Amino acid sequence: MPEDRVTQTKPKNRAVEQTFEEVQYLRRLIDEKTRVRVRLMDNKEFSGTLEYYDARFVRLTRDGEPNLFIFKHDIKYLYEEKA
Repeated sequence: MPEDRVTQTKPKNRAVEQTFEEVQYLRRLIDEKTRVRVRLMDNKEFSGTLEYYDARFVRLTRDGEPNLFIFKHDIKYLYEEKA
């Protein structure tokens, strides 16, 4: 009679939650003065260039409008604007 075998399954690897690439990416955006668009959690959008960042917020410099300090937890996403 064949013996019943319990197959052991390998636990699935979860995606890494943090890659630690944020610092390099933000530094590149600042150094290259790349224009970005920031969408907030409430779907408001702002355009400008990043001038400064730290662990909790970014500073968005805008042309002809006041600069903004935006908390990172309020950012849904940001992307580079095409020229």
